[in-house]
Amino acid sequence: MSTAADILADAFGRIGEGAEIAVDGLSPEDLAHRIAPDANTIGWLVWHLLRVQDAQIADVAGTDEVWTSAGWQQRFGLPFDAAETGYGQSSDEVGAVTTTSELLVGYARAVTQVTQEYVNALSNDDLDRIVDESWDPPVTLAVRLVSILDDDLKHLGQAEYVKGLL
Repeated sequence: MSTAADILADAFGRIGEGAEIAVDGLSPEDLAHRIAPDANTIGWLVWHLLRVQDAQIADVAGTDEVWTSAGWQQRFGLPFDAAETGYGQSSDEVGAVTTTSELLVGYARAVTQVTQEYVNALSNDDLDRIVDESWDPPVTLAVRLVSILDDDLKHLGQAEYVKGLL
């Protein structure tokens, strides 16, 4: 019988695998290609979904983000503050995310590992814990994790779509 933690770990694993597949074989130029002048790039979409997952998991787990604690921020060398996740970025900022598939795959694997370790250790009672009281009703850990998955799946689908257009 699967537990809720098992299902969540599987879902996050699929995000990580999907991110790897989405960037597999793409050059830095492919990753930076825009299908319209202000469209999001594959590189930005995958970087953003990983950054959001990393930041939000670190927040609910009470840990440091992989982005900063494991040196990914320095490896990527993006012109942003360490706390930047891509949320609300301008077209110019999206265009500043230039990277390689190897960096994105490495970061995807690191974020996925940390996320799966965290969710694998959760009990059903843990999932009922309130993690954000600024909403009505307050947000539980389960709702936050599903929200992260929802956002990641949308951006992953967008990246896959753009890859299909290349």
